[in-house]
Amino acid sequence: MNEAQFNQLVDELMFSIEESIDDSGADMDYENSAGMLTITCESNGTQIILSRQAAVGEIWLAAKSGGFHFKLQDSVWCNTVSGVPLIDMLSEACLAQSGETISFDF
Repeated sequence: MNEAQFNQLVDELMFSIEESIDDSGADMDYENSAGMLTITCESNGTQIILSRQAAVGEIWLAAKSGGFHFKLQDSVWCNTVSGVPLIDMLSEACLAQSGETISFDF
């Protein structure tokens, strides 16, 4: 996959995450800027950050639980260490930090 394809996939992923947050009604806000999606839990001000790393073809997730790297494997963004899908780890991070459940669809 070339850099343009990677960026297109990540743009679509981040848009899907934004839509899921909007549709959930959760008390969370987000800002998408310079390849980074920052999700803020309004109840306590904590943040979850997703950033694209085009040079290595990864998405990085930073949350209170730690920092994680994800690579696309068979159309699923998977943790490079544990193999757990990004969709699961992002849902867990949102629940842990905001106390709200968000159903992501990507």
